[in-house]
Amino acid sequence: MTQKVLITGGAGFLGSHLADELLARGYPVRVLDNLDPQVHGTHAKRPDYLDREVELITGDVRDKDAVRRALEGVSAVYHFAAAVGVGQSMYEVAHYTGINNLGTAVVLEALIERPVERLVVASSMSLYGEGLYRTPTGEVRTVGERSLDQLRRADWEWRAEDGTPLAPVPTPETKTPALASVYALSKFDQERMCLMIGRAYNIPTVAMRFFNAYGPRQALSNPYTGVLAIFASRLLNGNPPTIFEDGYQHRDFVSVYDIARACRLALETPAAAGEVFNVGSGNAYTVRDIAERIARVLGKSGLEPQITGKYRAGDIRHCFADIGKARAVLGYEPQVTIDEGLTELAAWLEGQAAVDRVAQASAELAARGLTV
Repeated sequence: MTQKVLITGGAGFLGSHLADELLARGYPVRVLDNLDPQVHGTHAKRPDYLDREVELITGDVRDKDAVRRALEGVSAVYHFAAAVGVGQSMYEVAHYTGINNLGTAVVLEALIERPVERLVVASSMSLYGEGLYRTPTGEVRTVGERSLDQLRRADWEWRAEDGTPLAPVPTPETKTPALASVYALSKFDQERMCLMIGRAYNIPTVAMRFFNAYGPRQALSNPYTGVLAIFASRLLNGNPPTIFEDGYQHRDFVSVYDIARACRLALETPAAAGEVFNVGSGNAYTVRDIAERIARVLGKSGLEPQITGKYRAGDIRHCFADIGKARAVLGYEPQVTIDEGLTELAAWLEGQAAVDRVAQASAELAARGLTV
């Protein structure tokens, strides 16, 4: 069995669930986390949900000494530390690039000095940009970015030459990246740097492209976190969920428990080394449908989603996962249905405090001309 495992960013939503998964399998776990106030609040203390068996080192991935200290006695690393959020990345460019790109570079330089048996990096579906589409004649094609003229007309869909809407289809790992935001660019850089250095220095490395994660422990007061947490924050404060465009854009929503399981399999599967995997549910849901579902399980069905009819810079229309590769290589199979996951999320949300900062975040985007 692999010895002690380090999770950078491991005090957060995804990392803490991964820690639980690893502890349950007998792995000792250490976490390096800066307890970012946007995620953890201003108190900057160890989260109550972080298992007491987890060794926590409070520090930044850009701090070489903190990273070296965290790597002592470690034989596997999950690099999860990152600034997360498409919209915010489009104006806090230095912040996102500093944490995601420079932070990864610091971790990798430390790993060159002290190689490990496996490195698993958290990547993102955002690097795909738009997913794949099928034409009315059955041809599967990639698309670029919708024009501002099209978006100003509120014509949201991709269309064939004759004007017929293209049908979105599951997106596999083979799709060429199309980087529509600073966040997507930084996640692609994280992924490629890890795979590149891993190959050069014989550190078996796996990249996991997460789709839209949800579940307990999401930062409800962070307006740039996962869309389900943002919707929940609005609803808990008696406000309707706010949705860009028309709400019929498709996404893949995957339980944090399934993500944690997939990441553990990436550590334990020899054939995963050097590979990239989609981690999703394999299902497509409209954003409008998800907003209505979370309102229903929270008993807030009267709060109908507010459809803005606006476009946010960096957003794409449709993208959902083809998980065939993860099934074949990792033996990954999603186990949490959307109804089960939302019911559990609703139970966790009872008694949770959430500061609704969505209006503030939207105003920041609008002031910078990042919404159309």
